[in-house]
Amino acid sequence: MSPAAPGKTASPLRHVMRNPGGIVAASVLVVIALAVILAPLIAPQNPFDLKSFDVLDSGIPPSWLAGGDERFLLGTDAQGRDLWSAVLYGTRISLTVGLFAVVIQAAIGVPLGLLAGYAGGRADTVVTRAADIQLSLSTLMMAIIALALFRAALGGESLGRFAVPLLVVVIGVAEWPHFARTARAATQVEAAKDYVRAARALGIGTLGLMWRHILPNIASPLIVIAATQMAGAIMAEAALSFLGLGMPVTKPSLGTLIRSGYDLMFAGAWWITIIPGLVLIGLLVSVNGLGDALRDALDPRRRAL
Repeated sequence: MSPAAPGKTASPLRHVMRNPGGIVAASVLVVIALAVILAPLIAPQNPFDLKSFDVLDSGIPPSWLAGGDERFLLGTDAQGRDLWSAVLYGTRISLTVGLFAVVIQAAIGVPLGLLAGYAGGRADTVVTRAADIQLSLSTLMMAIIALALFRAALGGESLGRFAVPLLVVVIGVAEWPHFARTARAATQVEAAKDYVRAARALGIGTLGLMWRHILPNIASPLIVIAATQMAGAIMAEAALSFLGLGMPVTKPSLGTLIRSGYDLMFAGAWWITIIPGLVLIGLLVSVNGLGDALRDALDPRRRAL
């Protein structure tokens, strides 16, 4: 039988369920996820379809305010889109970018971190220096340059068609060092343990040892860093869209919606910016709150308290 370090899976879950902050964060995320998945069914309008809204309906306040319209629960934006529909679809885009950007970060960073932590020597030096160089560069600056070059080469129309995958790739490639450094540090700790020595004595190959034995035992810190990085990716997408380099106006994300109403906020149309902003804050706080709960649950020293 192959040696491996045993771990408990039920205890961390029970710890999360006993954490009030973790329960609230998880509940909010579940509600948001269900809302964006069911957006085509519960949204009264498709904000991506230019024929479904009228510019004459622009700037209508939420239905509970004076001048509101019962057709628009949260009012309309500067283009006449139903804001409730735009927020639902925009949150879906923000979550999609955040989730898949983290997948790319992990796909690049985890293998490199495993290699650096287990092999050491020259491999460790190369990966560590590459990560240091990458971290010395601003993620937003790299994304701005890449998106500006893409727009200049292929035009704004192409940017609109490929905005989501382009944002996913740019944010994912820019942030892989966080996974690499976490995986490297955890691998160095695991590589010194007896079960790894026993696996080597049994003749288990390097790749099999890293992927079948070390990787499952360093999953806990990687899960925590994934939650943190997802919040960062969502924020990066919102910042780029706010600057006009992310999602186009015809495909609103939370950042695009905040930007579209920024100039009108002091003219009285505060809801166009404030409502998507509150949704973005709630999303980020929930993701970070769940990450904190997972960190406490997966850390044996904290569970013992």
